[in-house]
Amino acid sequence: MKVIDILTSKRATLSFEVFPPKTSDKFDSVKAAVDGIAALKPDFMSVTYGAGGGTSDYTVAIARHIKEDFGVTALAHLSCISSNKADVKNKLAELKSLGIENILALRGDLPADFKGNLDYSYASELVAEIREEGGFCVGGACYPEGHPESPTLFSDIENLKRKVDAGCDFLTTQMFFDNDVFYNFLSKVREAGIYVPIIAGIMPVTNAKSIKRIVGLSGGSLPTRFRRIVERFGDDDRAMTQAGIVYASEQIIDLYANGVKGVHVYSMNKPQVAAEIMANLSHII
Repeated sequence: MKVIDILTSKRATLSFEVFPPKTSDKFDSVKAAVDGIAALKPDFMSVTYGAGGGTSDYTVAIARHIKEDFGVTALAHLSCISSNKADVKNKLAELKSLGIENILALRGDLPADFKGNLDYSYASELVAEIREEGGFCVGGACYPEGHPESPTLFSDIENLKRKVDAGCDFLTTQMFFDNDVFYNFLSKVREAGIYVPIIAGIMPVTNAKSIKRIVGLSGGSLPTRFRRIVERFGDDDRAMTQAGIVYASEQIIDLYANGVKGVHVYSMNKPQVAAEIMANLSHII
């Protein structure tokens, strides 16, 4: 099933992101974590794609496993910045042959040791390529507080409009910890003429040490309420896990209450966290 059809046919959706192993010796442990999340029967699951396509084979394998063995709709990430057009065409052909019809099209990060020319510089170019191939539901990424490389949120939204015009069916946000940031962003993108469904990306923070890295990746800010939770419970792993799950659950409930139809949880391959999030929403979705 295509993600856009799921988003438009349900009152509210909940989905999870998982990541593939970096090396073959980790495949079984990652697969076990993926199985635990897939068994929860979320609306769909996305599978990330390593820098430079380093885990692309595992991305496809995990996406196929989710779809064929659990009957859960799979959304395969595909990044392009260090890929050539032949690589992308081959990957699209492979996904199509397996019946995986959903792709999250990303620019991706350039590997530090990369040398050569780029066939793609922007995600919008990849979106257009996938759309030309046909048969896929295409998603894109967006940043509620602006992409870290963008000079202003306004210019980032202009670029986002180009990506949507290239053929995105839906967008998924980078993680955020203040729902007002998302609501303000949503208002601005609608004013800019972007009307595709926008899925809110939520990360349950269960490890205080990961906060700095998370903020660096998302380019986002941390509200005072969240900072106080980390300061109070960050040194106690069990307390921080519980607090992080509750905080994320409250974010999700507020999003649903304010008419947001889609929420995508960055699970960090933690089935228990995913299960507790779903349990907290058992009578809501």
